[in-house]
Amino acid sequence: MPLVTLRQVLDEAGKGGYGVGAFNVNNMEQIQAIMEAARATKSPAIVQASRGARKYTNDRFLYHLMLAATELYPEIPIVLHQDHGNSAQTCLSAIDMGFTSAMMDGSLLEDGKTPSDFEYNVKVTKEVVDYAHKKGASVEGELGCIGGIEDGHGSGQSRLTDPDQAVEFVKRTGVDALAVAIGTSHGAYKFTRKPDAAILAMNLIIEIHKRLPDTHLVMHGSSSVPQELQDIVNKYGGQLKQTWGVPIEEIQLGIKNGVRKVNVDTDSRLAITGAIRKHFVEHPGDFDPRDYMKPAREAMQKMVEKRMVDFGQAGHAGDYQPIPLSEMAKRY
Repeated sequence: MPLVTLRQVLDEAGKGGYGVGAFNVNNMEQIQAIMEAARATKSPAIVQASRGARKYTNDRFLYHLMLAATELYPEIPIVLHQDHGNSAQTCLSAIDMGFTSAMMDGSLLEDGKTPSDFEYNVKVTKEVVDYAHKKGASVEGELGCIGGIEDGHGSGQSRLTDPDQAVEFVKRTGVDALAVAIGTSHGAYKFTRKPDAAILAMNLIIEIHKRLPDTHLVMHGSSSVPQELQDIVNKYGGQLKQTWGVPIEEIQLGIKNGVRKVNVDTDSRLAITGAIRKHFVEHPGDFDPRDYMKPAREAMQKMVEKRMVDFGQAGHAGDYQPIPLSEMAKRY
């Protein structure tokens, strides 16, 4: 099965009333973990790469790893998504390389740190949409600022999405999906206590979905940062400070209210790091990377499988046939 577009996967998720996890990758083992989890749960898969990941892995390595995934897992619909493009050029280069989807994060200026204004966001996002749709590719936009910093991207501050602006933004840009800022943040240190309505504005998702029932919403910074993963890291020499992520039940509430894409990265990192630390403590004489990368890959796979079940995408891989980019371009 060839790579599919984000729009097709999210349209199907909308019909089925489920969410789809979008998992960040930096290397072969992470791609393998996601694909094995997708096969085990019969789930569609969104594999996404940040600018930092593209730099770390190298674009051509990353793209050919994804082509290998389509060959080895022909029954799985796979989206290759650019996460947090800082400029139109970043997104266009991803689309030109073969990514089937790109996120233009116009909520920040090109430095990836300074909050922008609404008109700038509309302008750069529409530029990417116009280019991508001619090629059949999908575009995710962002309105408001997600807190925290990920791979050097982010202002470190949170600015919640305004529902009125969300309606205007979607109308003027034509985005396929909209990331909304509701108080979540990138990285492990999201909340100093289990979040409630005072710090996690799920009401905004509900309100925006009412106004934009046909727009696929996206939750960024949505790792749940499970206590057991924190404990494994710290048990075997880590020094993570106590932290809380986004509870699964809150994500599921979002999915009931139009959230179709859920970004997860920190949980993968914790699973991998915990498994590697545990292996080195239990097998201090090992030096072959395969000895510790295998349990690391298995730990991430187990975590991803759980999320695919949590989000409701399990069992939906075979629901539809991929629509070629050329056909998607005609539909736009």
